[in-house]
Amino acid sequence: MAKQQQVVIVGGGVIGLLTAFNLASQVQSVILLDRSNLGQESSWAGGGIVSPLYPWRYNPAVTALAHWSQDFYPQLAERLFASTGIDPEVHTTGLYWLDLDDEAEALAWAKRENRPLSVVDISATHDAVPVLGPGFSRAIYMADVANIRNPRLLKSLKAALLALPNVTLHEQCEVSAFIRDGDAVVGVESSKGPIHGDQIVLTAGAWSGDLLKTLGLDLPVEPVKGQMILYKCASDFLSSMVLAKGRYAIPRRDGHILIGSTLEHEGFDKTPTESALESLKASAVELIPALAEAEVVGHWAGLRPGSPEGIPYIGEVPGFAGLWLNCGHYRNGLVLAPASCQLFADVMLGREPVIDPTPYAPAGRI
Repeated sequence: MAKQQQVVIVGGGVIGLLTAFNLASQVQSVILLDRSNLGQESSWAGGGIVSPLYPWRYNPAVTALAHWSQDFYPQLAERLFASTGIDPEVHTTGLYWLDLDDEAEALAWAKRENRPLSVVDISATHDAVPVLGPGFSRAIYMADVANIRNPRLLKSLKAALLALPNVTLHEQCEVSAFIRDGDAVVGVESSKGPIHGDQIVLTAGAWSGDLLKTLGLDLPVEPVKGQMILYKCASDFLSSMVLAKGRYAIPRRDGHILIGSTLEHEGFDKTPTESALESLKASAVELIPALAEAEVVGHWAGLRPGSPEGIPYIGEVPGFAGLWLNCGHYRNGLVLAPASCQLFADVMLGREPVIDPTPYAPAGRI
């Protein structure tokens, strides 16, 4: 692909930011647009566990992206920290799954995929995580699972892009339609006027489906609300991530503890609710009884881009030359971002792809 191209990216979450970052050195210019402020939607709201919550329950297409990303995140974070001075804080704590119904399937998956997942005696689990609640009888553990401090990752990516002379960032710039030239998509109509590009990339998360409707396309990506709460404890309070009954506790390096999350189909409403607060607090206390005495210092909601089986759409849209998708990551946008954005750049630029792109191609899926 010739380097004289201008690429317009619609959506400034982690997928849009990292897509821009990967393309910037390969194309003439990148223009990134976001309807509000960069990285303030689901990328900011998520927990940042660098693993699907239950990786063995996913399609192999999700697993392939997850494994590549897990291995790549430490070097991405180091590179961003070195260039921006903002540390995305990849924090490798390991993850305990408690009282799983499908423990046998999890262990079989780990053996097949060569991942370091093993059964741990519950008393050894309590030794390793002294604050863990008493109500659990079984545990499995994966040692190398990290979490990334997603608000810091987003700040670091934004700073890295601001330093690049051929990248333009437009916040508060809502896209309402695509500009067509015959079968080709050559730009977008935005609140700042028409913006043209040789390639248009849709990375608008939960909003991607609505934008594609303007072209008569039916992309099955819909908003799925998730609420989280945050506690502040001592930095050594919780040594590892723990997960039970679909709820998890994530320790940050400075002692912040995230508890998540709900799964709600409420359209684009992201108002935090009292009922979710109470439910999350109950889960927090079941996992870690000492949190009953701790103060909730944050409570928020985000909208995940729900998609069938959580398999993202990565590639060019058939019949719409110049229109590309990198969206629909559902619960795993942060987990899958490095691999998704590397694969996207490979496909767009005609390079040898890091992962087989077939399962993610929009052809036949929209």
